[in-house]
Amino acid sequence: MSNPDRSKSVLRRKPIDLVEDENIDSGLFKSLGLWQLTAIGVGGIIGIGIFTLAGLVANGGEDADPVGPGVTISFLIAGLASAAAALSYAEFAGMIPRAGSAYTYGYVALGEIIGWFIGWDLLLEYTAIVAVVAIGISGYFAEFMSGIGVDVPIWMQGTADTIEGGIVNLPAIVVCLFITWILSRGTKTFGRFELVAVGLKVLLILFIIGLGFFFVDVDNYTPFMPSGFGAVFAGAATVFFAVFGYDAMSTAAEEAVDGKKHMPKAILLSLAIAMTLYVLATLVLTGMENYTEISPTAGFASAFQAVGLPVIATIISAFAVVSILTVMLTFLLGVTRVWFSMSRDGLLPTWFAATDRHGTPQRVTWIAGIASALLAGVFPIRAVADLTNIGILAAFVVVCVAVIVLRRTRPDVHRTFKLPWMPVVPAFGVLASGFLMLQLHWETWMRFGVWLVVGLIIYFFYGRRHSLMNPESPRHGRHKTRT
Repeated sequence: MSNPDRSKSVLRRKPIDLVEDENIDSGLFKSLGLWQLTAIGVGGIIGIGIFTLAGLVANGGEDADPVGPGVTISFLIAGLASAAAALSYAEFAGMIPRAGSAYTYGYVALGEIIGWFIGWDLLLEYTAIVAVVAIGISGYFAEFMSGIGVDVPIWMQGTADTIEGGIVNLPAIVVCLFITWILSRGTKTFGRFELVAVGLKVLLILFIIGLGFFFVDVDNYTPFMPSGFGAVFAGAATVFFAVFGYDAMSTAAEEAVDGKKHMPKAILLSLAIAMTLYVLATLVLTGMENYTEISPTAGFASAFQAVGLPVIATIISAFAVVSILTVMLTFLLGVTRVWFSMSRDGLLPTWFAATDRHGTPQRVTWIAGIASALLAGVFPIRAVADLTNIGILAAFVVVCVAVIVLRRTRPDVHRTFKLPWMPVVPAFGVLASGFLMLQLHWETWMRFGVWLVVGLIIYFFYGRRHSLMNPESPRHGRHKTRT
């Protein structure tokens, strides 16, 4: 009898048992334990949110209303929306520990066209996230160099949109290529680096919070929301970029020693650790320096400068550059694994799915790394941050819907973690994510729409025909993932 899912319909779904069979010999090496997975999640969540976006949103910059100390509420709103999605991811990760993450979840529960929509979306969003984090690093790099008496030429600090006299963001380009090289060395090497770097990052943030607490001036908390709740909600849409990362970590599921057991725990642990540190850090930042004076590119460095601790500011700038690297590594890992998974499924050419002796898809790693370097070199930070947020919020909507659908259509599938209060929690995730999407600028929606249209053209001219779910696919009997 023919498999009903193997048809020409764009809504054909990938069977879960087929997904599990693919995991047996995927070409990816299993080397990540619980704490390495948690470190990847924390590494993806904590970084630019504390070191750059907190100051940017509090101050407002040149093109947004200042949120002031209310940035703490912005983080809490974003975190609450993210938590609902995190629980949905945790249920899926314990059930389908596969490299594609949200792409695979949508494919299995809602059909191929939805899986493609999310996969294509994530290819852009994860690449853009790597770029926006690199842009954030460049601000701290300039602060650090200034602290040791070296002035970085204006032309290489950023584009003309972000700094007068700027031409290209050279530090951002260099750091994108550097983290691409690290990831190309293999998951085992990457996992060790991430564990050490995240440990240093958490210690740095605890040091900042502990020292900064003694310089908090409560008068800086007034007014708490200088531009009202509207700005706080808009700020939540921007800082949402800083409260996910576990989704990219879930793309490493096939490289986990025990994905079904460890992935759900790692997702929830990483978000809980990150939100605790975010709340404490934003309260200290806006208490140390009035929001009107906070640097929108290097918030904590400027705050410690303001209280007369320039040496601490220099140290923070140096460690911020190193710690933010972990965010870039997590999301570059994400884009390469989603790309790998889509290629393995036949929706993109199999050439991209080849792995080397390190168990790494080298081709997509370097393509994504170079693309992020080019994006980081020529775009301003807010435009790229908003572009990443709309895509991730869209992915969260799909995952929250998919977990509801699969709970009803496949209640028999073993789940190592089941999210509570079904369907209230995922439904809240859909509403919260949708609400935050509506806070973004129309230009962001336009760019997002153009990218999706391009993706649909590729799907209907290539992916639909070559999909392994298509019984007439030319890929049948000749698809391989290892070179």
